[in-house]
Amino acid sequence: MKFILAFHACLLTLLLPGRCFCQPSVFQKKTIEVLSASVLKKAKWAMDQQPMTITSFVSPRSAGGKHDFFSEGDYWWPDPKNPKGPYLQRDGMSNPDNFVEHRKAMIRFSQIMGALASAYAVTGNEKYAKHAFRHSRAWFIDTATRMRPHLLYAQAIQGRFTGRGIGIIDMIQFIEVSQSLVKLERSKVGRRADFVGYRKWFEDYLTWVTTHPYGVDEKNAANNHGTCWTMQVAAFAKFTNNPALLDTCRNRYKNRHLPEQMAMDGSFPKELARTKPYGYSLFNLDAMSMLCQILSNEEENLWNHTSPDQRSMQKGISFLFPYVSDKSQWPFKKDVMYWDEWPVAHPFLLFGACAFQNDEYFSLWQKLNHDPTVEEVVRNFPVRHPIIWF
Repeated sequence: MKFILAFHACLLTLLLPGRCFCQPSVFQKKTIEVLSASVLKKAKWAMDQQPMTITSFVSPRSAGGKHDFFSEGDYWWPDPKNPKGPYLQRDGMSNPDNFVEHRKAMIRFSQIMGALASAYAVTGNEKYAKHAFRHSRAWFIDTATRMRPHLLYAQAIQGRFTGRGIGIIDMIQFIEVSQSLVKLERSKVGRRADFVGYRKWFEDYLTWVTTHPYGVDEKNAANNHGTCWTMQVAAFAKFTNNPALLDTCRNRYKNRHLPEQMAMDGSFPKELARTKPYGYSLFNLDAMSMLCQILSNEEENLWNHTSPDQRSMQKGISFLFPYVSDKSQWPFKKDVMYWDEWPVAHPFLLFGACAFQNDEYFSLWQKLNHDPTVEEVVRNFPVRHPIIWF
């Protein structure tokens, strides 16, 4: 009981004006009740994990070096008629033999940082911050293990491309890393010099992703890839204190993502046209919701932004909510893979409940799976620790 009371007090401290656009509400208090049992459990697991970066995994198919992130496109397969030739696409069908170990390492890092930052936020115990910094130094500072700040070799295709702009979406796994560092910077054990190094890493990445042709192409994608470009840039610009890029992201949400991606009924036609229309629609709505959560402030509330032709986040959530509540009512084709694994505890439900004071959204979020383990779902569920976003 004492822990729960302390938990409530600590989290409400985080929810003071200026910390998060959504002011303290009944939904945030209820979130404590839902997550309190799992916060320390996840932190206990994280405390037992040793740093392990991409340098622990090497693929002979990578055109880069030991410190360069590498992944292969999920939906590309050997040609049955020419097994050693260029791979062929099977949209929506993940090839289990493709190299994704760097992405898995990135996800693990995000899970560790999110768990430790959440535990630190609600307990104030410096041991969580201290262990988190062991991991962040390994990824961003230590010369033997650090990752270079680019994604030149992401989502390569054997026999076709050594890397693609489309691979930049893999970096969404770092948005909870940067947000964890935002929370952990308050700790007594954080070194100023280290945070200079962390920010320099993310600044260098932002320079690359906003200027390299891969990044420019991904930025202009009129589907979930474009949304995820803006989501990661927004999260990293927040950590690096870059108001110009934050304004760029706000403008892209209002003037590009809503008008280019959302139909008048709140659906996402480009996601519905894919072989996984349900999963991609959920994923894109999550990403747009996180743009509202990251970018809203006292001057501008993106949650309440409505385009001149009435497209809005509220309309997007209203469209998908009935099909999350009862998937059997989904009127479109089923996903070719992982249909049974969706939905999960999507952030658009939780943060939408807070923004719109909606009990139904929160109740559904509470009932759904908060800790999916299927790899495909995990990689498309990068916001796993809601507390650090309040």
